[in-house]
Amino acid sequence: MLLVDGWPGVVTGTLEEAERAARVVLALLGAHLVGEVRAQLAACLPEEFALILLNPLQSAEPLPPKRFVRATAAWIEGATEQTVTWDVSAVLSTVADTVGDDLLRQILLQLPAGYDLLFGRPQPT
Repeated sequence: MLLVDGWPGVVTGTLEEAERAARVVLALLGAHLVGEVRAQLAACLPEEFALILLNPLQSAEPLPPKRFVRATAAWIEGATEQTVTWDVSAVLSTVADTVGDDLLRQILLQLPAGYDLLFGRPQPT
């Protein structure tokens, strides 16, 4: 387990790689969330990550989970789809642990189907 700016998460590699993964994932996630849900999530994060979430990368449309992973890989030098899948899941499962079930449900309502698996919280279908 790595502690990235006071935020525990399971990410392999160096601290710099873990921070980069967290920044990219949160920037892309922020593009998918709006309003109070994004603000509530930001309030749960360390300041550096909250600012990233609140100033997200732009997305023309909500990305399905596979495209979200591919988009993350495009922003991380040397990443493969497999390594980025681990990184995305590590960051998002840490988000899930941090925010609790109620806010996580609200987050998942704003995302395309399938993100529950990336958050490590499979939902009944």
